[in-house]
Amino acid sequence: MTTLPSGSAADLTLAFLGGTGDQGRGLARRFAMAGNAVIIGSRQADRAEQAAAELAATVPDPSLVTGTDNAAAAAAADVIVIAVPWEGHETLVTALAPALAAKIVIDCVNPMGFDEKGAYALHVPEGSAAQQAQGLLPDSTVVAAFHHISAMLLLDADVDSIETDVLVLGDSREATDLVQSLVDRIKGMRGIYGGRLRNAGQVEALTANLVSINRRYKAHAGLRVTDV
Repeated sequence: MTTLPSGSAADLTLAFLGGTGDQGRGLARRFAMAGNAVIIGSRQADRAEQAAAELAATVPDPSLVTGTDNAAAAAAADVIVIAVPWEGHETLVTALAPALAAKIVIDCVNPMGFDEKGAYALHVPEGSAAQQAQGLLPDSTVVAAFHHISAMLLLDADVDSIETDVLVLGDSREATDLVQSLVDRIKGMRGIYGGRLRNAGQVEALTANLVSINRRYKAHAGLRVTDV
């Protein structure tokens, strides 16, 4: 059973598994800028430490950013963000199930392929990456979020505010409320409840459409939900 972290969203420590990649580093950077302690996770501790040192130099309080191996990062954090490529998703989640037990796990992985026609969504037998994670983590609470945010914007020091909504999906109202509160800490972002975890597949797949939009218009498009 997952126990919600005590304290406010501002007090939470977040671990980013696969945090040496652009998406993980970008999200970690924005949360550190907002004042949260962040841990960069990687299969190799020294690689995570190097990435953390480089990231720390870009935020107001470098002490908020540390790095270690994935298992240690998961064990030390209140909330975990899975930000690995789809190809490594099942392997990582399976291996780290003990460290992720009783914790909220945010899955932002997009199962996506590319060919000569561009980006396209991949079929996932479980329905989505988030559902696959929940099936592999029966003792954790998985929430799907952060699928549609440009890593380039997250890492761009000249971009002060990222004006976008973030769809948050999950089967625990308390967990989705907490993740929405975390989203709201990043300047410009707004967390919007997007339904149960069974609806995560189309949210993940929409990323392929955004990639196509960005390539056509040379942009970094995001989403806005109207009338909410």
